[in-house]
Amino acid sequence: MSSEQVLREHEGRDRAGEVRAGVGATSSQRDLASYLSSVRELVLAEMDRYIPTRSPFYDLMRKYPLRRAKALRPALVIATCGALGGATEMALPTAAAIELYHNAFLIHDDVEDGSLRRRDEPTLHVEHGVPVAVNVGDGMLALALAPLLENTRLLGLGPALRILQLVTRMARESAEGQAMELAWVRELRWDLHEADYVRMVHKKTSYYSFIAPMLAGGIAARAPDEVLRRLFVFAARLGSAFQIQDDLLNLAAEPGAYGKEIGGDLWEGKHTLILLHVLRAASPEARNEVHDILRKDRPRSAEADAAARAFAGLLARLEERGDITRSARLEIERARADVDGIDRPARTSADVARLFHWIQVHASDRHARDVAVRRALAAGRTLVELERWMRPSEHRGVLRALVNYVVERDR
Repeated sequence: MSSEQVLREHEGRDRAGEVRAGVGATSSQRDLASYLSSVRELVLAEMDRYIPTRSPFYDLMRKYPLRRAKALRPALVIATCGALGGATEMALPTAAAIELYHNAFLIHDDVEDGSLRRRDEPTLHVEHGVPVAVNVGDGMLALALAPLLENTRLLGLGPALRILQLVTRMARESAEGQAMELAWVRELRWDLHEADYVRMVHKKTSYYSFIAPMLAGGIAARAPDEVLRRLFVFAARLGSAFQIQDDLLNLAAEPGAYGKEIGGDLWEGKHTLILLHVLRAASPEARNEVHDILRKDRPRSAEADAAARAFAGLLARLEERGDITRSARLEIERARADVDGIDRPARTSADVARLFHWIQVHASDRHARDVAVRRALAAGRTLVELERWMRPSEHRGVLRALVNYVVERDR
């Protein structure tokens, strides 16, 4: 059965049975924060075992992990394993591998989106340039294989291969989800439905942020397939709620708490549930205005402008020396302008303010919030089913607390 079929089956069961779940977590948010902090220290130490001795290259790999972060994904590996009766040390290498993947994805994602800040500091490509940032991300992906191989000693060949297969699927799903979103941006696609957004988020966010960590923890604890199927549904629902909340935080969070660029999704023209709702609810005139704004590009950074001027200067010097003809120079400049969108108008602060305006007019943020809460509640109902296989423990309390956390967090 495909992942989509599993989700549909559980959605139908929920609608038919309307099982009520106590969404209030037995662990307080303070307990959850303490748990995440403890896991972060464990995982940073574990990751350091696999990152070679200090050098400029490997020090850059430590940049994002050492910034203020939640360590949510490795905590999900460990909490799920512990809730199902497994030992923390059995899940620790996988937790480190997934955290390496996560930070590598962030580096590459920041480059692709042209993001300026990550965890309240400049992004790696802003500080050190795109080539260095991409290479650091590639290096982290390579290093992530080592802890996965360590599982053969800790868990045995069978579970180790299942986790390796799961992480392979996770990486593919994440790349496919990113490809979907990049294609929408490139093709200026806004004829989309909420189901399109949910499918993209399922691939890009849910799979590597919730599904893979929880399933890996379940495999490390040797949970039966019936439990893994329910874990998949629980994680997928939490993942979509988490991403919708992230979209909302991008609009309204406190900059010091959020750690990323406020309003960055509007500057980038990201396909969020919020903007899709605006386009669906707006009048034809307002929809045309929003479309006009979304067809514009994000303003280029000062570094990109400097690079464009340097490239144009190089072409001019080559023409002066007779190394290229004038027609060749013009053809190269036209091709570069077409690829980089140099001649397309850039989005302005006034444009972004208008997008904020239409979001407020149509209460699109409230709509997105409602969707996120419904998905979190559905995740809570699935957790009630899962608790038949879980003894009371701090780890189970963390999973309960997550149901509220994904829609109440401020960063």
